[in-house]
Amino acid sequence: MTKQYSLAEVKGHNDNRSTWIVIHNNIYDVTEFLNEHPGGEEVLLEQAGKDGSEAFEDVGHSSDARELMVKYKIGELIESERKPVKEKNPDWGSSGANPDSSNSSFRSWIIPISLGILATMLYRFYFQS
Repeated sequence: MTKQYSLAEVKGHNDNRSTWIVIHNNIYDVTEFLNEHPGGEEVLLEQAGKDGSEAFEDVGHSSDARELMVKYKIGELIESERKPVKEKNPDWGSSGANPDSSNSSFRSWIIPISLGILATMLYRFYFQS
């Protein structure tokens, strides 16, 4: 059975001697990982002793990074303090909030290409006569 901790217990581990971070209701002791973290230890220390789920997802960690986390997991938050975990499903097919982004992207290429073709035709017509 996985050991459970409260946020108050996690809060006490917020320096480079003992660094715990909550990510998606799981608690990780990343003290030994501080010097190895590609983003530097400061990034981890900013989130030490609290929930770093949002910051973790904002960075967009790789699947390798997520696999590496397993060895640092020491427990989970107690049931009463857990937050719903939001699944991040990146939409690789669109570029933002605009539902017509593929159409607008296509349109943004039409004008420069049309102008280039028109300029080439005019150049050939005027300078080859």
